[in-house]
Amino acid sequence: MNAPANPGAIQRGSTGRGVDMKLLGIYLNDHLAGAMAGTERAARLVRTARGSALGRALEPVAAEIAQDRTALIGIMRDLGVPVRRYKVCAGWTGEKLGRLKRNGRLVRRSPLGIVWDLEGLRLGVEGKTAGWQTLRRLSATDQGLDPAQLDTLLERARQQQETIEEWRARQAEEALRTTTA
Repeated sequence: MNAPANPGAIQRGSTGRGVDMKLLGIYLNDHLAGAMAGTERAARLVRTARGSALGRALEPVAAEIAQDRTALIGIMRDLGVPVRRYKVCAGWTGEKLGRLKRNGRLVRRSPLGIVWDLEGLRLGVEGKTAGWQTLRRLSATDQGLDPAQLDTLLERARQQQETIEEWRARQAEEALRTTTA
């Protein structure tokens, strides 16, 4: 058997095309950092909106986002990709630092806060969707990836995008609507 041209590549699947496991490990750990940030942001949004229609709509989405993070860790384990804790910590820290933005209010929460959180969450879910799509394409040649699982994760991410976008648009319109005092 010939050695791969790239020493970091491991040959998998029936086509003989290799997956560079070092680069895949970096890619998946970067997505895991984003998943940590997204899980934190979604949970905070649910807490902030508890008892409202927004909170009720986002609660199942937040639970799914947490499940997706767990699924990613499982995929990494199945592929033999170690979790880089420093990247997970960076995702957690980045989400916390993202709260320190100007929002036009000094003491109380701005109506724009929820809009920004929903927009950030939407971007995170779009990034997750792109990651699932990449893995789905790799599953054609890498037997360590389950195409059915990835199809399920892709469909769930698309549903999450729809829910988040619906509420983002509502919240933006409400927050930016002119009020008479």
